[in-house]
Amino acid sequence: MPEAKNVIGRFRVTVNIAGVFYLLGRLLLALALTLLVPALVGQYYSEPARFSFYVAAALVGAVGLFLERFFQQGEQFDFGRREAFLLVTAAWAVATVAGALPFIFNRGLGFAVNALFESASGFTTTGASIFADVEALPQSILLWRALTQWIGGMGIIVLGIAILPKLAVGGMELLGAEAPGPIQEKLTPRIAQTAKALWGIYVLLTAAEFAILLALGLSPMDAAAHALATMATGGFSTKNASLSSFDSPAVEAVVTLFMVLAGSSFALHYHWLRGRFQALLSDPELRLYLGILAVATAIVSMDLYFGNVSASFFDLVGLASFQVVTIVTTTGFATADYDTWPQVSKVILFLLMFTGGCAGSTGGSVKIVRLLIVFKSIVTDLKRTIQPHAVLPVRLGSRPIPDDVVSSVTTFFVLFVLLFVASGTALTFLGLDAVTAFSASAACLGNIGPGFAAVGPTMNFGELPAVAKCILAVLMIVGRLELYTVMVIIFFRRVT
Repeated sequence: MPEAKNVIGRFRVTVNIAGVFYLLGRLLLALALTLLVPALVGQYYSEPARFSFYVAAALVGAVGLFLERFFQQGEQFDFGRREAFLLVTAAWAVATVAGALPFIFNRGLGFAVNALFESASGFTTTGASIFADVEALPQSILLWRALTQWIGGMGIIVLGIAILPKLAVGGMELLGAEAPGPIQEKLTPRIAQTAKALWGIYVLLTAAEFAILLALGLSPMDAAAHALATMATGGFSTKNASLSSFDSPAVEAVVTLFMVLAGSSFALHYHWLRGRFQALLSDPELRLYLGILAVATAIVSMDLYFGNVSASFFDLVGLASFQVVTIVTTTGFATADYDTWPQVSKVILFLLMFTGGCAGSTGGSVKIVRLLIVFKSIVTDLKRTIQPHAVLPVRLGSRPIPDDVVSSVTTFFVLFVLLFVASGTALTFLGLDAVTAFSASAACLGNIGPGFAAVGPTMNFGELPAVAKCILAVLMIVGRLELYTVMVIIFFRRVT
C-alpha cells in the first residue's frame, strides 16, 4: 500500500499507514495470546467467564492476523516520528478496546462505557474502578485487571520492542512517544536490548514481591494481583478495602517498599543491579523524590497526630507514609479513608497528585524531573535578570539541560495544568461537585486512581455519568502518553 497523504489546511503530512497497521497487527496478536492467560485461570476454576476470554482472544487475534497479512508489504519501511506518534496512540486506543471485550462479553459486568473505562484504567495504570464489589468478580477477571496494569506499566510499545524484532525499527522514536519523562536513556547499544533489560528488571522485581507476599500468607491470586499492580503503580486490588483488608503491617511495609522502587527510574535500577551505586548517589531527581516522600510523610504524620486521629503515633506514621507513597508514585492503593483526615493532610495529598514518580518509572503525573527542571529554570531566569550577559544554562546535577528540553518541560507543565482545569470544569457542568470533579480530573490525568469526595478511596467511579467516564478515560490515555503524543495526533501538523 502506498504512503497515505493527509492534507490538513496548508500542511501536507505523509505517513506510512501500511507499516503502522502491520505493526499494530503484530501487537494485537501478542495481546490475543495474553488474553489466554486469564482464560486458563478461568478454566482451572471452571468459571463461565473463561468463555469471554476465549472469544475476546479469537476476535483480537483474527483482527491482528488480518492487519498483519493485509499490510504485510509494510514490513519494510523507514520508521520516523510521524509513524511513532500514530502507532503509539493507535496501540493504546486499540488495546483499551481489546481489553474491554472480556468485561463486555462476561454477563453482568456492565455496559460498553463501563468496560472501556475499566480497561483504560487498567492499561494506563490509573486504578480507578467502576466496580463497587471487586470481591464478587471471577478470579479470571481479577487477574485480567492486574495483567492490563502490568502490561501498561512498562508500556505496550516497550514490550513490543522487546518481543517483536520489527518494532525495534525506529525504536527510539517509539520510546520517545511512549516512555514517561522528558529524557530517554539508551541503556544498551541496541534499542531491543534496552527494552529487554527494562522488562527483565520489571519481571525480576515483580517476582520478588510476589514471593515475599506469598511468604507473608497471601493467597497466590492475591499475591500475584498485588505484585503486578504494585510494580505497575496501578492500584487495582482483589479486595474491596484494598490492602487494609489484610490487616498486616508487614504486607503494607513490603508494598510500600516496592511502590518506592516502582516510582524510581528503571534506568537507575539497571545501574545498581550492575553495581554502579554512584549513579544512585549522584542522581538529583532520586534525591528530590525521596526528600518529597520523607517531608510529606512527616507533615501528614504530625497533622494526623495533632488532629486527634485515633491511633498510636507509630501507626499514624505508617498510615501517612503509605498514603504519601501511593499517591506520589500514582499507585492508588489505600489503607485508610484519607478523605476523613484533617484538612492539611488532604491538601498535601492533593498537591502530591501533581508530582508523580521519577522519569523512566512506571509512575504517572508530572514527574519529579520536570518539577526540578521548572524550578531550576525559574532560578536561572532570576539570576539572568541580575547578570544579563552571563551564560547560565539550566543544569540537572552537573549535566546542562538543552534549551529545547527546558522549553518542552515548561510547555508540558502548562498543558497539564490547563487540561486539569478544563476537564475539571467540564465535569462540574455534568453535575459533579467541585471537589469530586477536580480531584477526579487530577487523579485520571495523573493516572493516580482514587480522588476525593464521591471518587474517594472508599468509593468508585461507577456512579458517574457516562459522559464523565468518557472524559476521564480519555484523560487517562492522554496522561499515560505524556500529553504530547496524543495531542500531536489530534492537532496534526507537519511532523518530521
